[in-house]
Amino acid sequence: MKITKVECIPVSMPLKKPLRLPNVTITKLDTLLLRLHTDTGLVGIAESGDTSSWYRGESQASMVSMICDIFAPRILLGEDPCNIEKIVGAMDTLARDNNQAKGLVDCALHDLKGKALGVPVYQLLGGRTRESAPLGWVLSAGEPDKVAEAALAAREAGFVAFKLKVGRGTFDNDVATAAAVRKALGDSARICLDANGSWNYEQALRTIRKLDAYRLDFVEQPLPNWDIEGMARLRQRIETPLYADEAAQELHHLKEIAERRAADGVILKVQKVGGLLKSQRFLAVAQMFDLPVMCSTLIGSGVEACPTAHLWVANQWACQFISESTGPLAVHGVWNSEDIPQGADLALQGARFHRGHVSPGDGPGLGVELNEALLAQIRTEGRPARVVNL
Repeated sequence: MKITKVECIPVSMPLKKPLRLPNVTITKLDTLLLRLHTDTGLVGIAESGDTSSWYRGESQASMVSMICDIFAPRILLGEDPCNIEKIVGAMDTLARDNNQAKGLVDCALHDLKGKALGVPVYQLLGGRTRESAPLGWVLSAGEPDKVAEAALAAREAGFVAFKLKVGRGTFDNDVATAAAVRKALGDSARICLDANGSWNYEQALRTIRKLDAYRLDFVEQPLPNWDIEGMARLRQRIETPLYADEAAQELHHLKEIAERRAADGVILKVQKVGGLLKSQRFLAVAQMFDLPVMCSTLIGSGVEACPTAHLWVANQWACQFISESTGPLAVHGVWNSEDIPQGADLALQGARFHRGHVSPGDGPGLGVELNEALLAQIRTEGRPARVVNL
C-alpha cells in the first residue's frame, strides 16, 4: 500500500455560542480537513481543529503549504502509510515546528493504518484501558454570576471539572468569577483557571495569591510560554498548583519544567505536540517525571475529536486524568452527541459524548465517516482545496 494523493480542504464552522478567551472572541472555526488516498482505495482522514495565530502560530494557508509543498512531495507520496514512525521522523527533520500540520498528517496516517489492519486506532496505541474518559467543561469568560450559572449547568450535564477562562475584564473580575463558581459548585468541585499566558509575573503573583482562597485545582499557563523560569519563581510564592500548556510542547520542555520545578502538571493537545505518536512520547516523559496530564483541544468537529478519544482510553498514564476535549459539543452548543442535529456535524460516526464522558468509535481506524453533504457547504470561502498527486 502506498499514498497516491494528498488532499487538503479548508473548512469553516460557526460556533453556536461565542467562546471568549483572553486574546480573542472565537465566533467561527477555520480548520483544515486532510485526506490521504492510497492505491488500495483506502482513504485516511483527519481534521486540524481551529487554527490560531496567537496559540499555535499556524493557519489554514500555512498548513496547506507545509503539507502540499513540503510533506506531500518529499515524504508522503509513494510511501507506505503504515510507516508512521519513519514519516514523523522525516517531518521533524524537514520542518522545525509546524506541529499542527504534522499532527494532522499523523492522525490521518493512524486512521489509514487502522483501516488497513481492520482495527480501531486505540488498538494501535496499546489497546483499550478503559471504556470512556471523564471530561471537564471549558467556561467562556464573562460576568461572574453568568459563568457560575453555566458551571452549574455543566455539572448537571455530567461534567466533572470546570475550567474558567480569564482576561475579558479586570483581574478583580477574574477573582470574583472564581469565587462565584466555587460558591455555586461547593468545596468538592474540581475548578481550574486558564490565563493562556496573558499575565506578567507581577499580575500573576497578585492575582493567584487572591485566588489561593478558592482552592483551585490549578492555574494554567499564567505567564508567557517562554518564561519557564518565571513559572518556577511564581510556583514558590503561591499555594495554588500551576500547570503548563503553551510552555510544554516538546519533550525537552517537559524535562526543563520538571528540573526547574516550574509546574505541578502539564496540558496535552495532540495538535500542539505533533500527533498521536508524539503524544505517546509526551505521556511517557510526563509519567517519568510524575507530571499529571490534562488533555485539552483546539476545538473542531467530531472528526477532530476522534484521535484524542482513542488516545485517552488507551494510554495507562492518561487514563488516570481528565480530558477536556469536547470540540463538537462546543461547536453546536450542546451537552451530548445525541443533541447535535442530524447532519449538522462533519462527522457522521466516531467519538461519542454522553453525560460528561467521551468514548471512541469501534470501527476501523478512527471510526469516523465524513458528512460529504455538509463538507460541500462549509468549505472556506476564497480558499480552494489543494490536491497533490503521485
